[in-house]
Amino acid sequence: MNIKGLRAFTATLSEGSLVAASERLHLSQPAVSRLISGLEAELKLKLFDRSGRALTPTPEGLAFYREAGRILDNLDEVPRIAAEIRAGRTETLRVVTMPRIAHSLSVPAVTKFLKTNPETNVSLDVRARREAGKWLAGREYDIGIGALPVDHPGIATKPLLRVRAQVVLPKEHPLADRNELNARDIAQEPIIRLMHGLLLRDQLDDIFRSAGVTPRQTCEVAASQLACSLVAEGVGLTIADELVAAQTGLERITLVPIVPERWMTFGLLFPISRRKTPTEFETALSEVARELIDQSPTLELA
Repeated sequence: MNIKGLRAFTATLSEGSLVAASERLHLSQPAVSRLISGLEAELKLKLFDRSGRALTPTPEGLAFYREAGRILDNLDEVPRIAAEIRAGRTETLRVVTMPRIAHSLSVPAVTKFLKTNPETNVSLDVRARREAGKWLAGREYDIGIGALPVDHPGIATKPLLRVRAQVVLPKEHPLADRNELNARDIAQEPIIRLMHGLLLRDQLDDIFRSAGVTPRQTCEVAASQLACSLVAEGVGLTIADELVAAQTGLERITLVPIVPERWMTFGLLFPISRRKTPTEFETALSEVARELIDQSPTLELA
C-alpha cells in the first residue's frame, strides 16, 4: 500500500483542495496530484472526478475515504504501541460500544475495570451498531457492548440486561402525568423516529404496526440520543429507554412506560475466533448492570 498516496488522498479530501493539501503535507501541488494518481492506479479505483476545474470525490472515493482514515489512524498508533512494549505494557483490552449505552453502561464499566487493573491499557471506541459488528468480526476489538440481537456469523453474543421501552415526552406535555401509554394514545402526536435500518426504528415501527395505527411523523434522526434531545426541545415524542433518555437530562423530559410491555436487550458481543476472554471486564460490566437494575424498576437482568 502506498502510504504517502493514502495521506495525499485523505488530506486533499479533508482539506477540500490540492492547494490546502499541499500546504498541510509540505509538498508541491503536482507532487500531491502524482501521489493520488499512483494510489488510484494501485487500487484500480477512480477516487476523484477531474472533469471540472476542481477535484470532486467520486462515490467510490468517499467510501474509501472512511476506511482510509481508519487505516492511517492505526498507523499513527504504531509509535505509541512500540513505546508501551518497550516499557513492558503489552496488554491492551480493545472495547467497542454502541452510542445508546456508552455513558450509562460502558464508561462506568471501564472505570471500574481500570481501578482494579491499572496496568492494562484500554481502548474504548464508539461505533454504530451496524459498524461495530463488522469491526468485531474482523477482530479489531476484543469485546463489544450494545443492543441485541446481532445477526452475524462471526460474532457471539451474551445478554446482559433488559430495559423497558418508554414514551419520552416533554416535561409539560398533557400526557406526561399518565402512568402508562399505548400506541393509540400517541399516534396523533408528532413522532420522532430513527432512520431505516436501525434496530430501534424496527422496534418502534413494530409497536405501532401491532396496534394497527400509523404514527404521525415529524422527522427522522440517526441516533436515539438526538430523538430525546428533540423531545426536550418540545418538537415531538419518541420511544426509547431510560438509559439513553438519561443522557438528555431527565429534568426536561418525562418517561412513561408503553403498554403492552416492550423490552430491549443489551449485552456483550465477541468475535467467535477471539483468543482471549476479558473475564474481569465482563465482571465489571455485570456489576454496573446490577447497580443500574437496583436503581430502576424498568431494568432487569436478561
